[in-house]
Amino acid sequence: MNKELTKAEEQIMHAVWQIKKGFLKDIIDVLPEPKPAYNTVLTVCRILVQKEFLTYIEYGKSFQYAPTLSKEEYSKQRLQSLKKRYFNNSNKQLLSFFIKENKISLDDLNDILKDLKK
Repeated sequence: MNKELTKAEEQIMHAVWQIKKGFLKDIIDVLPEPKPAYNTVLTVCRILVQKEFLTYIEYGKSFQYAPTLSKEEYSKQRLQSLKKRYFNNSNKQLLSFFIKENKISLDDLNDILKDLKK
């Protein structure tokens, strides 16, 4: 799976990742204000099932949703896509851009390198 989420889909996925699995009410409860309408969340969840980001178990007329991939897995896919599309698939170009744009200090960079060596 290498599909992108719309802003609304991503918001719902963040809620599902937060609760691990849950019914529509559970998803809506963790969404920020202003909360979308129940039917809106239902529609987005159905789309996410079609896109294979969510799976569900049916309990009568209720559905318990769960993610099919972790937030980390999705983040990794998005980063790989970004690297490929904007940085010639180069880790060096991506990291260089990130360091410059976020004004990461040499001390911070050294700390990151130390953490990576562990």
